Amino acid sequence: MVRSIINLPKIVGSLSKADRELFDRIYRYYIEVGRLKLPNGIRETALREFGECEEQTIVRITNKITLESTLFNELRAKRPIEAKSRCVDHPSAECRFCRAEELTAEDVFGRIEGKHCITASNMAKYDYLHAIIIFRDHEPFVFEEEKILDYLDVAWRWVEKANEFDESARYPFFMWNCLWRAGASIIHGHAQILLSKEPYAMQEFYDSVRKAYRREFGSEYFDDLFRVHEALGLGFELEDVRIMVYLTPIKEKEVLMLAKDFLDLPNALSKILRWYYGIGVRSFNLAVFLPSIGENDLCLARIVDRGNLENRTCDIGCMELFARTSVVSSDPFKLSESLKKFI
Repeated sequence: MVRSIINLPKIVGSLSKADRELFDRIYRYYIEVGRLKLPNGIRETALREFGECEEQTIVRITNKITLESTLFNELRAKRPIEAKSRCVDHPSAECRFCRAEELTAEDVFGRIEGKHCITASNMAKYDYLHAIIIFRDHEPFVFEEEKILDYLDVAWRWVEKANEFDESARYPFFMWNCLWRAGASIIHGHAQILLSKEPYAMQEFYDSVRKAYRREFGSEYFDDLFRVHEALGLGFELEDVRIMVYLTPIKEKEVLMLAKDFLDLPNALSKILRWYYGIGVRSFNLAVFLPSIGENDLCLARIVDRGNLENRTCDIGCMELFARTSVVSSDPFKLSESLKKFI
């Protein structure tokens, strides 16, 4: 049996009774065929660009617990993109982040410095405690484990310092937007860390989901989510990190990581970013949902490919923003096989 999203019924059917029941508890799906007619005037062009497209297999999967929903159609990857721009980088001599100590603001409680990065206070803050972690490298796509460990260590030391400054701020959030497709306004490599007096909405949502799930089923939601992904061949462990090629990705090639500690993530992140780079990813978003200060709980990291740097079309539209259903072309089963072989 070919392990592919379009063969999901057979894959689910091959699971043990307990795993199949757990899958059905968390997920529902349908598979339908989308049909169209090609006029003679566009038939040759359409077949050249898309291949056989008059019947298209569409798979929709919905997480019944979180209501995350994804539509899969591999033909989406073959769409002709007419809006393109050249990838242009700025020389280091013109980059303010290359001279961070001179040309960036610092927090009122000072900078946190590591071997491979230094913090700056964000000049246009998302929230009232918001720092940039500026890499020593100008290159924005960094995947060395030693450097990633340093970024996360500096981020956590900043959280501790910011909490000393304002003890009511207890909820950290780490993110890394790599290049303009991912929303970065500056080319130079950097991540960001925030600390707030109340959790951000998605963190609060996850907390409520976990509590409700435990009340109803008597188990931890993320443990069961990983068990389903592992049973499907989409989840595996790397040291102390559980990794899932997510079955309902928000966009292309999404990977979830579950860790007991923030500083357990660098090795897994390094491997995933190296794999990303090897399959042509150059722009990504990484978010890490952290427990509140003083709380011993898991860390959830989500990373997603943001598409070709030369495309001016956005990869997020009304389906993602308003229908809350993502449209994706990459097959999680094929991605999982590729990632496991790489690691």
